[in-house]
Amino acid sequence: MLKANLGRFPKQWLQQEHPVLKASAGVTGVVLLLRLIGLLQSSELAAFDQLFHLRPKEAADPRIVIVEIREEDLKQAGQWPIPDRLMAQLLEKVHSYQPRAIGLDVYRDLPVQPGQEEFIRVCQSIPNLIGIEKLPDKTSFGASIGVAPPDVLHQRQQIGFNNVVVDNDGKVRRSLLYWHVKSIPRQSFALKLALIYLEAEGITPKGATVNPNYLQLGQSVFRPFQANDGGYVGTDSKGYQVLANFRRPGSFRTLSMADVLANRVDPSWMRDRIVLIGSTAPSLQDFFYTPYSNSLIGAPQTMSGVEINANFISQILSSVFEERPLIKVWSNPVEGLWIFGWTFLGAELIWHMRWRSRFANGHQFRRSQRALPRRASLRLLLLSMALGSICYLAFLAGWWLPFFPALLGLIGSAVCITNHLAHIQEELKRSKEFLQTVINTIPDPVFVKDKDHRWIILNQAYCKFIGYPLETLMEKSDYDIFPQHEAEAFWTQNELVFQSGKPQETEEEFTDAFGTTHLISTKKSLHKDAADNLFLVGIIRDITERKRAEDALRQTAEELTRSNSELKLSEERLRYLAYHDPLTGLANRKQFYERLSQSLDWARNNNQLVALMFIDLDGFKQVNDTLGHDIGDQLLKIVAQRLTDTLSNGDIVSRLGGDEFTVILSDIAKVDYAAQVAGKILEHLSQVFVLEGHNVFVTGSIGISIYPHDGEDEETLIKNADTAMYRSKQLGRNQYQFAHSL
Repeated sequence: MLKANLGRFPKQWLQQEHPVLKASAGVTGVVLLLRLIGLLQSSELAAFDQLFHLRPKEAADPRIVIVEIREEDLKQAGQWPIPDRLMAQLLEKVHSYQPRAIGLDVYRDLPVQPGQEEFIRVCQSIPNLIGIEKLPDKTSFGASIGVAPPDVLHQRQQIGFNNVVVDNDGKVRRSLLYWHVKSIPRQSFALKLALIYLEAEGITPKGATVNPNYLQLGQSVFRPFQANDGGYVGTDSKGYQVLANFRRPGSFRTLSMADVLANRVDPSWMRDRIVLIGSTAPSLQDFFYTPYSNSLIGAPQTMSGVEINANFISQILSSVFEERPLIKVWSNPVEGLWIFGWTFLGAELIWHMRWRSRFANGHQFRRSQRALPRRASLRLLLLSMALGSICYLAFLAGWWLPFFPALLGLIGSAVCITNHLAHIQEELKRSKEFLQTVINTIPDPVFVKDKDHRWIILNQAYCKFIGYPLETLMEKSDYDIFPQHEAEAFWTQNELVFQSGKPQETEEEFTDAFGTTHLISTKKSLHKDAADNLFLVGIIRDITERKRAEDALRQTAEELTRSNSELKLSEERLRYLAYHDPLTGLANRKQFYERLSQSLDWARNNNQLVALMFIDLDGFKQVNDTLGHDIGDQLLKIVAQRLTDTLSNGDIVSRLGGDEFTVILSDIAKVDYAAQVAGKILEHLSQVFVLEGHNVFVTGSIGISIYPHDGEDEETLIKNADTAMYRSKQLGRNQYQFAHSL
């Protein structure tokens, strides 16, 4: 019973949850479709940006210092680009503070007199100086014309490209580490500087263990960005990109060019650090939008290009040294399951609340229905907050989870189920009105129950029959009115109709309000309306008097047949004894001859073999003489049982008398089969017999005759088998002999 109930549970759950699963699957499909065609990308990126704003402020990265070229520096220089002599002085001054690497984030593709020779000399004297270039690309990153690097640094291979990946909304969210020019990999400005810093710590780039094509630095693996990662759809993923994990603006120490040239800085601020030199002057417009740009108050804030490069470098170094998480994403199938899970929760929430409200009665039910929208909205809000909290905590651990699609699925499925429930309620109201009109015209007691086994419609004949007014019975179940055993019987029979969907007619006991127990016959069937609401309709007939008359007739008939039954039983017993051995229950001599004759007739007609075995127990007389006839009888019974267990169902075992047994093997294909069976019999008989504490050992001697080889009639076969059996005894017992081998 338990196994059957367990097997039925998934089916019941699927039936109950079918609307939820259907709505969840449909809404998930719509959300995934909207996501696939890119309609949700802007919302997902906006939610992604908001996670940066919510993240607690991190400590500044002390490994990176920015030397800013500000507006006042430009005024003092008198021109832009800054003359080569002034730039050479700045580089010499920075180099004197012994930084680990210097990044010149200023384009110097053309000489800016005066001081070109001086600039070249300084660049040649600083081995850890990295300049920038801009790679041309007509299809990506919004640039079609490149900017060449300083020639002196290009010859020394001290350059890195400075291209910035900008999304369609103008924001920088990705960092480009590598780019191939004519199949030759080129490193970015940020990566080049980071590798110089890491090399001093004994860390060099290598292929990752999980994938040799992935960059690994220390224990950190930089998984390349794919076109559909996170909230992106079909985004340009050329080169080796990673999602940028920005720090808040102002996370790096900044110094002005004027202060550096005037020796107004602490040398320890730059020693053994990465120093970036770049413009922050608004007039040069070297600014970009980042996830931190948007705010609820004020205009969007931009970030200078040099600070963006500082973020890219900091992301690499922090990941290696502090295990600051890189931003990771799930695969598309996992994200689909995540969205489906929240969509299912939204649908299940509304469905479950409606399901629980069904168990309220009367006024409670109506009050529950009125409060349902308010409670549903509150719980949806709590679920949405839980979704946001999970996404936020995951982001702190470095995971970008789909928030907006999951939220859209959560709310969309809730709305879908709400509309479905409204349709169900409307159809339920119409169905109840229709059924009430129909059953009031029926003179027999009629009831209608819902899937929760509660009365929802009753006619006056039913109320009169049970003895309770209509208002007492409505929205109640059998357990509220009937004795426990009757309620359980009603529930079981009703559930059978709900599960099978087939009409049933049952006879049951029915106790009314006055304590009178009736015998009733109930016809039950299922009805379904347009909204798939299921109703069980039952029509009752009182069969108490009919059953009493039937019982009286049955009692009389039983008395008349009792004597005939006793006579019939005695005849059957005599017939059994005529064909069976009374001690062992095996076929006796008479049945043996009849069955042997039948087997031979069949073998003649079908050209088949028949084997006849005569079995005599070795040592049985000694058991009888030493232990007594009672134990001898017990031994014969066990021998009979072992013979029966050894043979197949179609084989015939008989006891002719004393310790003599026979076996008929019909329809055998080969003589060897008879030898195999005889061997099994000898093996089983030779095993110990435990009889009333005595270990008894006997064996068997078997003689075998085969039809038609050893005879074609019963007498010849019996004689030859008996002779072969005595031959087995003469040869030492506990063996079998064939008649044709004599």
